Amino acid sequence: MSVQEEFDSWAESGKDRGMEQRHWHTAKHALARMPVEPGDRILDLGTGSGYALRALRETHDTGLSIGLDGSPEMVHNARAYTDDPLIGFLQGDFHHLPIASNSIDHVWSMEAFYYAQEPIAVLEELRRVLRSGGTFYCAVNYFEESTQTHEWQDRISIEMLRWDRSQYREAFEDAGLIVAEQDTIPDEEVDIPPAEEFPTEEWDSREAMVDRYRRWGTLLTVGVAP
Repeated sequence: MSVQEEFDSWAESGKDRGMEQRHWHTAKHALARMPVEPGDRILDLGTGSGYALRALRETHDTGLSIGLDGSPEMVHNARAYTDDPLIGFLQGDFHHLPIASNSIDHVWSMEAFYYAQEPIAVLEELRRVLRSGGTFYCAVNYFEESTQTHEWQDRISIEMLRWDRSQYREAFEDAGLIVAEQDTIPDEEVDIPPAEEFPTEEWDSREAMVDRYRRWGTLLTVGVAP
């Protein structure tokens, strides 16, 4: 199954809204850090339901912005969730962005970058479309240090990129981006039961759940276009 087919099926079953709810726990903290000014143009790479663009419009009065996704069904759903004329959605390939060079102020991507088949090529494309001083906020839950997420690959039919923190930094730099920040954002909203209630249906131990949500949470890497 291709990436498009996988996420078309997710969108058709309503999983896009479920992802939005889960991602929001840490996404809202990362979005709040973005140096967005009124009128800035945003690209949301792997937009899903388009929640990030809707949030940035509400909190920062952003300008004409684009949510891009490889899944036509995700794009179809995202369009239905807003009637804001300054938010548009496109179906497209991360590796060949249908966007003019030096035209985007900030790029956001949550739980999408690790589906890139050629990640350096994607980073080079983002460097191309970003204006000087523009930023790329890349948030992922699936990464090498977060060992409790490694089993996700067994649940999905498409290949996922599993880099560690240093590999993200090096790749950003290789693509011409300056790494301004790298941090892990804990998920404080998932309730973790007391130790005596484990094992649960999903977790063998409380320690494993703490490691996933509190110790590692979401890895945020921020690149700046020189």
